[in-house]
Amino acid sequence: MTQGPAELHWSLAALVTALQWLFLGYFALMNLVYVALDLIALRVIGRDAAARTLASLPQYSTGLEPAISLLVPAYNEAATIAASVHSMLQLDYPEFEIVVVNDGSRDTTLQVLMREFGLVPFPQAYRIAVPVKEVQGVYRSPQHHNLLVIDKANGGKADALNAGLNAARHPLFCAVDADSILQRDSLQRVVRPFLQDARVVAAGGTIRIANGCRISHGFLERIGMPRNLLARIQIVEYLRAFLFGRLGWSPLNAMLIISGAFGVFRRDAVIEVGGYRHDTIGEDMELVVRLHAHYRMQRRPYRIVYVADPICWTEAPESLKVLRNQRVRWQRGLMESLWAHRRLLFHPRSGAVGWIAYPAMLLIEGLGPAIELLGYLLMGAAFAFGLVSWQAFAAFMLLALGLGLMLSASALLLEEMSFHLYPSWRHLGALVGAMLLENLGYRQLTAWWRLRGLALWLARRKAQWGEMRRLGVARASRQQDTR
Repeated sequence: MTQGPAELHWSLAALVTALQWLFLGYFALMNLVYVALDLIALRVIGRDAAARTLASLPQYSTGLEPAISLLVPAYNEAATIAASVHSMLQLDYPEFEIVVVNDGSRDTTLQVLMREFGLVPFPQAYRIAVPVKEVQGVYRSPQHHNLLVIDKANGGKADALNAGLNAARHPLFCAVDADSILQRDSLQRVVRPFLQDARVVAAGGTIRIANGCRISHGFLERIGMPRNLLARIQIVEYLRAFLFGRLGWSPLNAMLIISGAFGVFRRDAVIEVGGYRHDTIGEDMELVVRLHAHYRMQRRPYRIVYVADPICWTEAPESLKVLRNQRVRWQRGLMESLWAHRRLLFHPRSGAVGWIAYPAMLLIEGLGPAIELLGYLLMGAAFAFGLVSWQAFAAFMLLALGLGLMLSASALLLEEMSFHLYPSWRHLGALVGAMLLENLGYRQLTAWWRLRGLALWLARRKAQWGEMRRLGVARASRQQDTR
């Protein structure tokens, strides 16, 4: 028996009403999680205010700090590698070494290193704790005894990190991107959790956008605002991701991501779980989730923490094409990491990781792009055809966009309460404008890119890193906003 027009309209209205409540419920849950993380972050920021004040005073090494190996994977990084290594050589830390791994670069990365630091071949014994592609040469700098360069066949970032892990001599290692700039005291700050708690196996610091800043000889001289709009929006995005995203998960020992641009790990713990995996494009997140799974399933005490004040400055994409490739890659890496360790989900031993962080990451970050975009499309179409009232449509948009604006604003507030790195009113005004654009267009665009990454993961298409065109952070002063 076929339905008449009235019955069909009623059925469509019932379906739209059900979907309306589904999407409203999803956006309400998503923002509830974000607000909860925001409140935790506010509490942590307030609690640590005195410690940050003391940390701002001149610091002196105690002699108790464990030695650190800085691992720098480099593939086609000729534009940035010299400045990055120079900045690392001048870090304020008692004992550290720098292990640069040239992963079969097709540009002049190795030649730049050899010319800049006078590298000579060095017959060093090379321990194979984790299998890697063929190592073609090991070089030392006569001027800098703590600089080691490994030249190897191309195997990807994970393989390069494992090669550095094999060569590292110290109990802690810090994975740093070749295009990154560390502040002088970053190592002193990020190592504090290891001194305070013997259970700590990994700690991550904060990533900031270097575009627009004045950088000379590998060090940040003045913080500036990039003229490029995409880079400005990413400043707000990074503030929200770090200052209440990771700061909120850390007290629960449920942080699933430590940025591959700046993280410190116990070398023996990473070797114990097999080093970095080659079969994922998100090797940094996958390692952290694997450490959680390893220690949780064995019921061994451990901590993985986030420290807000160690800062690493890195270059953000300034073109839509490069940004798109980055976000597609990040989404695929996220889903690969979650799927590889799906046994954590609601496992009796998984604690806050498997019962709170994992489902939140899966539902909000993993499946969120599909749900969010579908919600926009269906609710917009239903409103256009008169299937939902303007009040219901307004409530949906308020949840979808209004609370997003509130969360971005709270990230700027946390920045002002904690670090106050952008003291100029012009800079703050630019960030407020970027905050509005982030939620009214940018977020929806990145959701589309992330949906594409989700689709590629579902299709099991072979993942590739691709290449990011570098401007060179050492030349960032040319883009500085001089207003």
